[in-house]
Amino acid sequence: MDIFKLGNKILALLEMVFGFWNNQVSLVFAMLGQSPVNFKGGGPWQVVERIEPIFVGVGSSLVVLFFVLGFCSESVDVREEIRFEAILRMLIRLGIAEWLVANNVTIMKAFFSTIGNLVNALSAGQYTTLAIDSAQADIIRGLGFGESLIMLLLAALLSVIVIICGFFMIYTVYFRFLKLMVIVPMGAIAFSTLAGNRNVAHTASSYAKHFLSVVFEAVTMALAIILCNAFISAGLPAFTGSYADWAKTLIYLCEMTFTIALTVGSVKGAQTLTSKALGL
Repeated sequence: MDIFKLGNKILALLEMVFGFWNNQVSLVFAMLGQSPVNFKGGGPWQVVERIEPIFVGVGSSLVVLFFVLGFCSESVDVREEIRFEAILRMLIRLGIAEWLVANNVTIMKAFFSTIGNLVNALSAGQYTTLAIDSAQADIIRGLGFGESLIMLLLAALLSVIVIICGFFMIYTVYFRFLKLMVIVPMGAIAFSTLAGNRNVAHTASSYAKHFLSVVFEAVTMALAIILCNAFISAGLPAFTGSYADWAKTLIYLCEMTFTIALTVGSVKGAQTLTSKALGL
């Protein structure tokens, strides 16, 4: 009897869940291609711009302090040891540090736009959306009551995992925007250390590496989502050739669940992966 066949209900549930996942992926790509300047209508960035002059003022003062410290550490005897090339090197370092302190936000905006354009270029290639294979859909429609009941339980579990993974992925992208906006004002203080000696200037180098890893994190996230969706859409694994049709479908859904979880894990660890890949 048709009342004992749950295939259509299972397919409806899976299509609804996969539609939710595809919507989340589209939203993630839209946000990754967006500059923090325009995020949420620009409201959070206005707070950053209002706070930034305070950090620039502090950073400009620290430039002088670090310059004096660097001058003293590199000059054992000012009258005998200091040379013209040493003075010139210190003044160049001072000028670069002051320029970076005053213009760090402008430089960061250029990086935001560049990475946003790169993500938009990746997503413009019509990335693969998640959908159940037609052959597997036919198998699900023809299942008996016992097999369809097992399949329904697995579909319900898959639905819960996909929904959790979807919201967690959105949370990770939101958290990236928060990280960027928090570290942007600190750039003025970090770059002021360039006016000092090599040991002090290490702070600016560490800050620049961390900033680049957070910015380029968007590209790693986009690549992870595109590749994982391609994994899911590639069909059944090769080792399922000897299994029954309904068992193949179970394995297919389990693989989809695993790959979706893998996608979220890749997105969550995107900053670490980017840092290691680029040596940041």
